[in-house]
Amino acid sequence: MAFIFASWLAIKMLTSPEESQVFIGMTATEIMFGRAAAMAFGYSLGLEHTLVIPICMIIETILVLLFYPLFVFSWRHLIVTNLLKKVFERIKKAAEANKDKVQKYGVIGLFAFVWFPFWMTGPVVGCVIGFLLGMRVWLNMAVVLTATYTAILGWALFLRHLHERVASYSSYGAMALMGLLFIIIVLGYLLNKTFRENKK
Repeated sequence: MAFIFASWLAIKMLTSPEESQVFIGMTATEIMFGRAAAMAFGYSLGLEHTLVIPICMIIETILVLLFYPLFVFSWRHLIVTNLLKKVFERIKKAAEANKDKVQKYGVIGLFAFVWFPFWMTGPVVGCVIGFLLGMRVWLNMAVVLTATYTAILGWALFLRHLHERVASYSSYGAMALMGLLFIIIVLGYLLNKTFRENKK
């Protein structure tokens, strides 16, 4: 899936360079800041649901299917990657901090954890929690990806409606909305980092 998506981006770069820059920007934003920022980025540049939703679904699916086995192999000491060690440690801590909350409600708890737009929630941390809870791989992936797709559809409806409302007031409203969302995400990251350091 990752190979097909990368090949599609490469073909787009040759056939439609400007459009490919938007898709690459969405991909980078999704990886760094999450689905909401990536979708806001796409809508602010005039993309429709038919492109924004499938692209976000594909990117998040690739992230889960790539990260999950790497984490499991690392956990079992079958693969040791210094490059990803810090990432794994941070996500492991986030998963362990939320494990008890999710365990209380089981599958529904995992679904809600992945679906809710809180900091350090989402499919990557969610699949780690599912692993720590001993869920079977197919059940873990099914719950995590279903919650992810549901969340993407919810964000699509919300952000598209918000984008249209803002754009009706000003032609620059969409870009201002993207800038505001970016600032909120960065502030959330910095506050979360400060909180973790103070806790230590």
